[in-house]
Amino acid sequence: MEVPRRGRVREGLRGYGLIVGMWIRSTMTYRTSFFLAVFGNAAIQLLDFVAIWIMFQHVDALGGFSLPEIALLYGSCSASLGLADLLLGNTDRIGLRVRDGSLDTMLVRPVPLLAQVAADRFALRRLGRITQGLVVLGWAVSVLPVDWSAGKVLLVPVMIVAGAAIFGAVMVAGAAFQFVAGDAAEVQNSFTYGGNQMLQYPPTIFAKDLLRGVVFVVPLAFVNWLPALYILGRPDPLGLPGWVAFLSPLVAFTVFLPASLAWRAGVRSYRSTGS
Repeated sequence: MEVPRRGRVREGLRGYGLIVGMWIRSTMTYRTSFFLAVFGNAAIQLLDFVAIWIMFQHVDALGGFSLPEIALLYGSCSASLGLADLLLGNTDRIGLRVRDGSLDTMLVRPVPLLAQVAADRFALRRLGRITQGLVVLGWAVSVLPVDWSAGKVLLVPVMIVAGAAIFGAVMVAGAAFQFVAGDAAEVQNSFTYGGNQMLQYPPTIFAKDLLRGVVFVVPLAFVNWLPALYILGRPDPLGLPGWVAFLSPLVAFTVFLPASLAWRAGVRSYRSTGS
């Protein structure tokens, strides 16, 4: 008898939590090593913002945006990607598992496959990216001359969580594509890590065709560009209305639907390696 969808989701979350707990206990066995790894991860990621800071020692603005405004973009997208990477980042290993046959082992376990793939080798050190992103974001929020309304204050955490969900949907869709392409982890990374690099800079420096692409095709602009423009009181380069900034949660849900369907189709199309 088929398990109800709600029951499958509950089962997946429970299995995910058990696997994550196992990896966390393993990681915390060597706590000094863990804290050094988190610090190192945060320091390495922070170098991206240091490069931006050095650039602003020679210019006053980039695309009309000041350093604190770009820090808002940088911090929000870095925190969002860090959260998605922490929870779902290991989905990019699905191609490797398809090739070496280790996916077969996961398929016979009584836990949904996506939960196993996402939680396997859970890397708590990725908290470093989240931490440094939140630190930069906190500095930006503290120094920006913004008239903070209730809507703008609420939009900051919503932007981070919804942005993580959008990145997560892209990761799931990329993992589903690997059932067909085999070795396509870099294609997935081009949209996630590559998208993160793009979103760290203001939309005003990019061509409008690219802006339309990340709004209407792969909606990465909803990760931080559109919400940040509303917070900063800046007009949208495409002339979109201000209320679009609040659509990030809806966009995340909308993107997750085809991503989940693609994942299910990929799993159904999988044929064992026989090894």
